[in-house]
Amino acid sequence: MPMYDYACADCGEFAALRPLAQWRDPAACPQCAAMCGRIVGGAPAISALSSAVNRARAANERSANEPRSSRAGHGMNCGCCAGARSRGKTRTSADGAKSFAGARPWMISH
Repeated sequence: MPMYDYACADCGEFAALRPLAQWRDPAACPQCAAMCGRIVGGAPAISALSSAVNRARAANERSANEPRSSRAGHGMNCGCCAGARSRGKTRTSADGAKSFAGARPWMISH
């Protein structure tokens, strides 16, 4: 059940746990039992959340308008962060022709 803020004219503000179905209904003041209307009190306590929840919330807000892949790096065969990985067998010349290092591309397979 969520906690809602209420204001009593005589006793001041208080908070009460209420079911979602009763969010508009007035609540009884815990000191004088008068029926009091709901108010929008302070901001939610976001800083009281754990650091993991804060990181997840920040990631969700960032990805709302700029989605980003969850995979690390730039993908397969990325030239900028591939490190010491081999480039594979395909070689491309300046005119766009492809050759295969160590293979026989002229051979017709069965």
